[in-house]
Amino acid sequence: MAYKKFSADQLFDGEQMVAENQVLIMDNNGVVEAIVPATDAGEGVQHFSGVLSPGFINCHCHLELSHMKGAIAEKTGLINFVYDIIRLRHFSEDEIQDAIALADDEMTRNGIVAVGDICNNALTLQQKITSSLYYQNFVEASGFTAVVAEERFQRALQIRQAFSSHSLPASIVPHAPYSVSEVLWEKIIHLDGNDLLTIHNQETIPENELFLERKGDFLSFYEKMKIDISGFIASGKTSVQTFLPRFLQEQQVILVHNVYTSAEDIRVSKTAGMPQLYWCLCPNANLYITGQLPDISLLMRENCSLVFGTDSLASNHQLSVLQELKTVRTHFPEIPIESLFNWATLNGAKALRIQDRFGSFEKGKTPGVVLCKEDLSQCDRLL
Repeated sequence: MAYKKFSADQLFDGEQMVAENQVLIMDNNGVVEAIVPATDAGEGVQHFSGVLSPGFINCHCHLELSHMKGAIAEKTGLINFVYDIIRLRHFSEDEIQDAIALADDEMTRNGIVAVGDICNNALTLQQKITSSLYYQNFVEASGFTAVVAEERFQRALQIRQAFSSHSLPASIVPHAPYSVSEVLWEKIIHLDGNDLLTIHNQETIPENELFLERKGDFLSFYEKMKIDISGFIASGKTSVQTFLPRFLQEQQVILVHNVYTSAEDIRVSKTAGMPQLYWCLCPNANLYITGQLPDISLLMRENCSLVFGTDSLASNHQLSVLQELKTVRTHFPEIPIESLFNWATLNGAKALRIQDRFGSFEKGKTPGVVLCKEDLSQCDRLL
């Protein structure tokens, strides 16, 4: 059998930079054979300048919003952003489909091999059927009043079925704590087989204000949207401390954004009975929407399982996990480069439960191969 043999200035295997003068060997189908010393690799080794890495895992994307690139002004705050998404997202289906195809291609070129994608409809279905990327489809349900819970849940079931009928993995997930009623929560959480979930978490200060004291800018947002929240009672706790206990212990949950997550929130998340958690960083989207970043050093010190997402082209200038790494590297230079690559590869694969195929250069896996410049300015997909 013919093999492809790669070496580089640095070789990251999914967990660490391996020793110098090592060669990655893969077969022509992209299956990892081994990492061996250069002296044992034989002829035909291709050497590159930079860092060789497994393909990147994008744990949070909104592919269906790709047509909204540049449509929303930067740094207007989350509530204005959400309102503009609702108000401005309606383009022709041809424009939406063209943008979806271009965004899928952009992610492929940027070394991404798998995506956790938020879906409020099935407009991305046709692209995903033919895409080379792996998609975990998170069908989002929302509705802050009990009266709409059944209707929203049934719609989510129909969307999930559209993906499942084409053997595309899909689960139904809550959009955010400020947009899901307790009745809808119960329907989502107790759906049979719905054990891989995600939720937007603590992206803005008013989210915590709502749950702590029933005050803040979300009240005027509900009024503008004509949403009756007369039955809502503040828990007296932060949003994440309020909703985490609603998940089942056996469920796995990706918390996305975490901009205003505190040490106490993290401590509570580690108490008995909580689901298995992954904390997804979308730094470029955070800078785009609010100009604020999560305390990534805190999350790291607290041994949170960190992963990366790009969010959407409505809130980002590109769909590139590498550019997310670069932003974190710029703002948190003390974080080791190995940690960043680990979050972008093996941790991400674990978060989407695809670590048997992706995330590391282990024998038998098909993780893809990405070559990155050492300054994280660019990457090329080799396989």
